[in-house]
Parts: sequence; structure tokens; C-alpha cells
Amino acid sequence: MANSDQIVLLDFFPSVFGIRVRLALAAKGIEYDGKEEDLIGGKSSLLLKMNPVHKKIPVLIHNGKPICESLIIVEYIDEVWKDRCPLLPSDPYQKAKAKFWADFIDKMVYPCSKKLWTAKGEEQEASKKEFLDRIKLLEGELKSYPYFGGESLGFLDIAFLPLYSRFYTFEAFGNFSIEAECPKLVAWGKRCMEEEFVSRSLPHQHKIYDLVVEFTKNVGI
Repeated sequence: MANSDQIVLLDFFPSVFGIRVRLALAAKGIEYDGKEEDLIGGKSSLLLKMNPVHKKIPVLIHNGKPICESLIIVEYIDEVWKDRCPLLPSDPYQKAKAKFWADFIDKMVYPCSKKLWTAKGEEQEASKKEFLDRIKLLEGELKSYPYFGGESLGFLDIAFLPLYSRFYTFEAFGNFSIEAECPKLVAWGKRCMEEEFVSRSLPHQHKIYDLVVEFTKNVGI
């Protein structure tokens, strides 16, 4: 793509879905103008214009054209800047598998992970069991590879890394150890953090925890 490309990302710092896009842009070495949205105080007119259907971040605006939904954006980035750091496998079957598990994260892992810090008592315990059962399934996809993408970090790694940055929060609220249950998954996360673009893009786990604690106090959870 031309150097004159105008790339804007409408984002919200703690967002799991925004972090995905930041990771993909960082992996490709793409410079962009990040615009932080105030999702609590009021969404910007630009966000409402660029994503009138869902009115949510992230939105990537490429030369004035909006692309919405984090996994779609990551795939778009991979296709447009295909000459740099490929994220999706070239093999159709492996590509389909990566998309399947990314969808699994959004539909089966993310919802129960939220309940680890919003629910209490029996509901939290049930969510903890669900969460662990589901990330164990995901852990099985690593097999003997260092990354979900095989020998190199790819699409599925980027899909799950934002939740890895919340592991400390999940453990603190749920009073359990993810490493004790899923050692390969935690080792994978630490390995990913050795990549400079990952450590630069992921919020520190303790910062996420502090934000969640503040949020729960403000809303009375």
C-alpha cells in the first residue's frame, strides 16, 4: 500500500477487541492515528458515523472507509498488507481452523470470562468451570507448537492474546490459578510476550486489574 494511506483506529484502551487490532497493526509495522473513545461519557460523532449499525469500537478507517468487528479488521489488515508478517495460514484448511477457534473465543470463552469478575457465589464458580474447560480445549490446539500459528505467531494468537492480558484479573477475582490448570497456555502467553510488538501492545496485567477493580466499585458489583 502507498505511504500516503490514511489509517485511523477508533479504540478504547482496555478493550479486548481493540487490543486485537493494535496487535495486528503492530505485527505489520503499520503506523496509524489512534483515537480513544469515551465509551462511558459518550461516543463520538465519528464513531456513530463510521459504525452506525453496532456503534462499537474498534473501527479501522482506511482512506476514509470503515471496517468494523475486530476479527474482520485483523483479516482485512492481513490481506491488505500481505507482504508483511502473514497472520492467517495460506492453507485453506488451516485458515478455516484458525477462524473457527477465533470464533470459539468470542462466543464461548469471552462471555464466561467476564462473569469471573462480575458474578459471585455459585454463578462465579460455574463460570470458572466453564472458562477452564473451554480454554483447555483451546490449549489442546497448541499441540507441540510454540504458537497457535505453528512456528510463528499468527491470527489465532492475536485473537486470544488480549484475554491472556486479563489472566491476573481472572485469577484474583476467581481465586484460582490458570497456570496450575493450563500450564502450556500460560507458557504460550509468556513466549508471546517475548515478541517486542506484543509486549508493546498489550496492557500490563496489573493495570487491567486496577481498571476492573475501579469499574466494579463505580458500578457497585
